[in-house]
Amino acid sequence: MRKTPLILLGAAAGAALALLAAQPRIVFDGSSANAAASETYRELALFHDVFERVRTNYVDKPDDNKLIESAINGMLAGLDPHSSYMDSKSFRAMQTQVSGRFGGLGMEVNMEDGLVKVVAPIDDTPAHRAGIMANDMITHVDDEPVLGLTLNQAVEKMRGPANTKVKLRIMRKGADAPIEMSLTRDIIQVRAVRSNLNGEDIGYIRITQFTGQTTTGLRRALSDLDNQAGNKLKGYVLDLRNNPGGLLDQSISVSDAFLEKGEIVSTRGRNAEETQRFNVRAGDLTKGKPVIVLINGGSASASEIVAGALQDHKRATIIGTRSFGKGSVQTIIPLGSGNGALRLTTARYYTPSGRSIQAKGIVPDIEVLQDVPEELKARIATRGEASLRGHLGADGQEETGSQSYIPPNAKDDKALNLALDLLRGAATNAAFPAARGTAN
Repeated sequence: MRKTPLILLGAAAGAALALLAAQPRIVFDGSSANAAASETYRELALFHDVFERVRTNYVDKPDDNKLIESAINGMLAGLDPHSSYMDSKSFRAMQTQVSGRFGGLGMEVNMEDGLVKVVAPIDDTPAHRAGIMANDMITHVDDEPVLGLTLNQAVEKMRGPANTKVKLRIMRKGADAPIEMSLTRDIIQVRAVRSNLNGEDIGYIRITQFTGQTTTGLRRALSDLDNQAGNKLKGYVLDLRNNPGGLLDQSISVSDAFLEKGEIVSTRGRNAEETQRFNVRAGDLTKGKPVIVLINGGSASASEIVAGALQDHKRATIIGTRSFGKGSVQTIIPLGSGNGALRLTTARYYTPSGRSIQAKGIVPDIEVLQDVPEELKARIATRGEASLRGHLGADGQEETGSQSYIPPNAKDDKALNLALDLLRGAATNAAFPAARGTAN
């Protein structure tokens, strides 16, 4: 089995990413392979012919580097929504974002129909404070159309030094006209884990995304809550709603913190020998306390790995709405000094019981729909991975997205309140507590 160190997962977003140390090889075997190789070389010759004709005959002298980069982007865009090319500047920016500290607006985005689509704003950032919402479509950045830019180019325009301004034009479902916003960039210090003691007996932990500091933050939160509550602690609520993903190794270690043994996730590529399985190592840090996980239509990728692992092992009860359905792994392949990197979909991931959630999502054990205010109903879309053009197909029937609205006031949050009532014994449901067992 080929070992590949895994780095990033997320939808924007957040796709599962890994660092591939060795360059990929093309292996041909037999006459059919030789014929395929001949056809490939013929197509490459066609590309060279078109390239030469464009650079020789186009009305204005084109930039050769831009022509080649556009060709690479076009090739990758034809594969799936999560494969892309990053030039050296974008590659450095991606590495900075993974660290959890960068200058920008604070939102997870992906590309859809040539426009930048907001997956979710990050808590306590300029985007969140300005009222940017999940599923908003960004059409212009500083009056420059986004159409025609790659996702990395558009993101680069939105980032910049703290205290500088950037203007966005947004299309929002249900809005009569485009929305113009002027935002001031800030240092986005992603605080991935927030926690508090609800009452005196329930530990509430919200993970907003999976950065390099998430597991450290989770461990600290578990310790703090245990110390605050002492023997009064009845259980934990792990809130993964509108969490678009992040680092794959962090999703594994977060799952590990709630499990005693067994598999957490497996990744399977084109070839059987590329299958990797990740198992529990550290063991349950919650001392076996009941756990409820909250998910919704904005919970994607790494969030779905955690929810799927805890659900399959019957370690937690999952409450909310169907998750996003982002079940593919992307590999980051550095292309040499100054050449950036390739972000390529190389595998699907599977929950411990062997479920693929690609274009399906995680189905909660208890579905809870929120009461959406009338003025927001037309603006809140319910689109998941299956709605993305060119997405990888599902194993079986695909499912559409689900509700991703979270009431701003906790007293109106039906999913959270049910979780609290179940943990305190004020409500009952056959799905709680989860029947501890091993995934099969």
